[in-house]
Amino acid sequence: MGGIIFENVRIFDGSQMRAGTGAVRVEGNRIAEVSDGAGIAHHDADRVIDGQGGTLMPGLVEAHAHLSWPSSVERFVPGMALPPEDLVLTTARNARILLDHGFTSAYSAGSLSKSVEVVLNTFITSGGMPGPRLVASSIEREPPSVEELDPGRVAEHGSGPDAVRAFVKECAAIGAKSVKFLLSGEDALMPGASQKLMYTQEEADAAGEQARESGVWLACHAQASDAVKMGLRAGFRVLYHCTYADEEALDMLEAKRGEIFIAPAIGIIQATLDAAPPPHFDMSHMKRSAAEVLELQKKLVPELRRRGLRVLPGGDYGFPFNPNGRNARDLELFVKLFGYTPQEALSAATLLGGELMGMGDELGQVKQGFLADLLLVDGDPTADVAILQDRKRLRAIMKDGRFHKDPALAAL
Repeated sequence: MGGIIFENVRIFDGSQMRAGTGAVRVEGNRIAEVSDGAGIAHHDADRVIDGQGGTLMPGLVEAHAHLSWPSSVERFVPGMALPPEDLVLTTARNARILLDHGFTSAYSAGSLSKSVEVVLNTFITSGGMPGPRLVASSIEREPPSVEELDPGRVAEHGSGPDAVRAFVKECAAIGAKSVKFLLSGEDALMPGASQKLMYTQEEADAAGEQARESGVWLACHAQASDAVKMGLRAGFRVLYHCTYADEEALDMLEAKRGEIFIAPAIGIIQATLDAAPPPHFDMSHMKRSAAEVLELQKKLVPELRRRGLRVLPGGDYGFPFNPNGRNARDLELFVKLFGYTPQEALSAATLLGGELMGMGDELGQVKQGFLADLLLVDGDPTADVAILQDRKRLRAIMKDGRFHKDPALAAL
């Protein structure tokens, strides 16, 4: 059985754009050879794809996925509530949409259903339906009400260390790989809530102990500085937002920089500021909160980078004004708001994304022996990262050595 050779391509390898044009050979689900300039020998059974000077790069990683959040670029949902059957199919649809837009991996930041992502992942991994590699999460919140942007209440698991420990153990038994806690509230939903802690340190510590025992990872929504510190003390692996981190929290983050990941979720902030809601829906308090968060994050993220923290794109997509499928916008926002170069933003979404997925030794780079999760892009995203927001510019999407979007069919 032959391999697949991409030739006449510029290669962004996950850390840099390599000089000139080159070629990449895929055999099975792995990258077998990467060549600069000299080309790769063809065999009779090989399929050879002329990249026409486009860019071959690793697939993107969404670090803050909400596959069950209803809205997408294909379907506007005015609120957050869906009947159970609709929620299941919508979650599957959103998985396909992320893959359509070049996200070959996704790290879940919570679901609206206890088991939908876990079950979906069994279908994706068996080839039963399209979707990204998925670190699945269990329920983050109870199902929402009929109110437009009500995201639902925090999952009821009782209070106290024993109850929290039982919740983590149950999530692991279901098959979730990540368990997310809302360690603090959120001003966008209730003014002042970002500074309110939702758990005690003892409860967070119990979650961390059980997660290590059960072999799962912990993620947290942590706006307040004290929430950041709580998560770090308890051994949380992924911290979302960290908006109000003070100097002590920054020092604690830096001390654990080799163990943790941060995703500020800038996409939802910019989308909130850009939103033009209908007259009956008042977003004024959300916009005030978003404006404050934006100014704080514009200072926070460069400081996190200076301290060597791993900061990743991933912007809370799935709300009506921030739909699933628009995820690549985060990379452009990293450039415009946080001072990243396009190449640095790409590296955060690929090389660091592979590390986030727990697969840094085989995912997120165009490198011999790595998994063949690849994008063939019409153009140079290291010059203009915004071109990744145009799915028509993705000539090929390959996951695990198989085409989700075949360049031959894409040209038809």
